[in-house]
This record gives sequence, C-alpha cells and structure tokens, in this order.
Amino acid sequence: MTGKTRTDRSTAPADGAVRAVEPGPGAPAGWLALLAGPLSFGIAGPALILPDAARDLGLTTAAATWIVTAFGWAIAVGTPLAAGLQSRRGARTALATSAALVLLGAVLTLVAPALPALVAGSALQGLGTAGLTTIAMSLTGSARAMGLVTASLATVGSTAPLAGDVVADLLGWRAALALPVLSLLALPAVLRRRPVTPLSGARFDLPGAVLLTALVTALVFVPHDWQAAGAAAAVAGVAFGLWLRARPDGFVPAAVVRAPVFLASAGAAFLLAVVNFGMMYALPPLLAEHAGWSSGRVGLAITWPLLFGGLASYLVIAATARAPFRALAAGFPVLGAAGVALAGLSAVPAVLLVAQALTSLAAASGQGAFATRAGAAVADGARPAAMGLFNLAYLLGAAFGPAIATLPAG
Repeated sequence: MTGKTRTDRSTAPADGAVRAVEPGPGAPAGWLALLAGPLSFGIAGPALILPDAARDLGLTTAAATWIVTAFGWAIAVGTPLAAGLQSRRGARTALATSAALVLLGAVLTLVAPALPALVAGSALQGLGTAGLTTIAMSLTGSARAMGLVTASLATVGSTAPLAGDVVADLLGWRAALALPVLSLLALPAVLRRRPVTPLSGARFDLPGAVLLTALVTALVFVPHDWQAAGAAAAVAGVAFGLWLRARPDGFVPAAVVRAPVFLASAGAAFLLAVVNFGMMYALPPLLAEHAGWSSGRVGLAITWPLLFGGLASYLVIAATARAPFRALAAGFPVLGAAGVALAGLSAVPAVLLVAQALTSLAAASGQGAFATRAGAAVADGARPAAMGLFNLAYLLGAAFGPAIATLPAG
C-alpha cells in the first residue's frame, strides 16, 4: 500500500513518539466465527417469514422484500466502508462502530411500526454486520482460522431459513429479523484481546468513498434493472477508475486492486458465489416440478447439501492451506462447474441435491481459501482494505447468482 502506516491511536504514547506495538494474542477463531456468522441470518433468515411480515403490515410480499434488499445493499456498501474505517481508526473503533449499528438496527427492527422503519433497521444491521465480518476476517491469523470464519457464514446461511421460521413461531417475525444481533455475543471476547491492526496515515479520501459507494449501489441493482443500473455502474466505474489513478493511496489503495493474486482471488470468489447462489434459486422449482415436493419439503431437503458444504469447507480450507495458488484457482471452479453440469444432465432429486452440495462446497471452501490468499497478497497495512474488497466481490456474486438463475423463468 502506498502512503504511510501508523500505529493505532489507542497505543500511541502521550509524548507523541511512535513506538513498536506488540499486539496481544489474537482472538480465538471460534469467537471470530461467531462475530461473522450471524450476517447470514440477515441474508437467508427472512426467506420463510416475509409472507407473515407482509400480512401483519398490510403489504404484498413483493413490497416486504425491500427488507431483504436493504440488508443486501447495506452489506455491499458497508463492507468497503468498514474496511476504510478500520484502516484509519483501528480495529477496536471499527468494531465498536459496527456493533453500535447492529444494536441500533435490531432495536429499530423490533419496534418499527411500518415498512420504512423496518427497512432502515435492516439496513443498519447490514452495515454493522458487514463491518464485523470484514474485521473478523482481517483478524484471522491462519488458514484454519479463516476457514472457520467462512464456514460459519455458510453454515449459518444453510440453516437460517429454518431458524428464522422457528424463532418467528416462538417470538414473532420481528425477532427473526433481528437475529443478526447475535454477532454481538462475540464482541466482549474479541475486544478483550485488544486487536491492533496497522493504520493508514493517508488523509481520508471522501471523493473515493463516495464514488465507490455509488459504484457498489449501481452494481447491486443491476440484476433488478440492468439498463438503468448498468449505465449508472458504467459511469461510476469510469469515474472511480480515473479517481483511483489520481489518488492511488486513497480510500481504495491502488496497490490492492493491482495485485494479480488479489484480483484472481476476488474474481474466483465472485464466480463461485454466482454459481452457488444461482443454484440455490434454480433447484427448488426443479425439485417441486420433477419430484412433486411441497415448498416445505424442498426447503428442508436443500438445507442438508448446503450444511454439508459449510461444514466440510473447514476441512477443505485447512487441507489446501499449502496448496499452490494455481491449483486452487483451477480446482474450486472445476468443482462448482461439475455441480452445474450435474444439475443440467439429470432431474433426479438425489442428483440435484448432490449438485447443490458440490457448488456449496466449492463456494464455501473457495471463499475461505481465496480470502487467505487475497490478504497475503498485499502489505499488512492494506489487509483490511483487501478483505473489504474481497468480501464485496463475493457479495456481488451472491446478488447476481439468483438474478441469473431466474432469467429463464422471467
């Protein structure tokens, strides 16, 4: 990363001299996994409870989906913003800010009288959990720790629809929408370890942050209105590219986006997410049509291959920690492509579920393995920014996959 690197302000001595900082022992991977995993409740948790929310609010289910759309937009926008905050103010400040957003969003969700307030609460939770997840990934110190964090995201995501349905039955659908607040259970344990990360000495790049936010916002809406959003994304992309050349040490460090291994890792993660989340939306209609299963049975059946992918990914990431990057760049996409091919060749329910297991394993394993390589491809001071941009690529894939999968039906 270009620009100077400084220590966290909380560790700087009173006389203004900059001395070496010895960070305490890193937070245990289990706490980092708990810090990150509940983000998936906001993405997948509302799947089965939106009709209940719509009915109680006097809305259509389509209108109620703005709750999920707001969360998706917020995690996409919040991921690079949180990384920028961590780079300039340190992990502790970024953790506290992200936690406050999650808590405020959860409270607003629980008491919101109408849809606009619910959308705002969902967006606040998305911004906060995006920060907590990005910070958790940046604090991992090994491939095993990264594997546990990404496996938690996949595992929670696979069970989130059923968990949300159970919580809604017991406590109401508002409580189910507030499940991302569970990430705060890990906050005291992580903060007790006094996490310290290198800080950027560069002046805050407000134009760069605004341009990146505009670009991400346009990209998030491309699947919903590709003409208008695509044009906006093209304009924002050109403007952002020009600004990046003029300010290489700005909000997005040019050293990160110019690192070949980082670009390859982020690109592979994007493609794996497109395939996996696209399969998650393409398979239910096929199972309902060819097996005659009800929606409840389909949802329960798909949970198992997704859960397998999330749990098994931890072992795969640990086993491939020392594998050559080229092997990873070829292996995980081939595994995902095999799942797509299998689904295209057979309509037998068991085969379709195996196909989902393959794409889930490829995406969950690839996310952890490539995140480790992406972080290692840049200087320590640029690691938070790299993790933020890497997660952004994966989340954009999660947005594009379902849209692509539903094109034939549209």
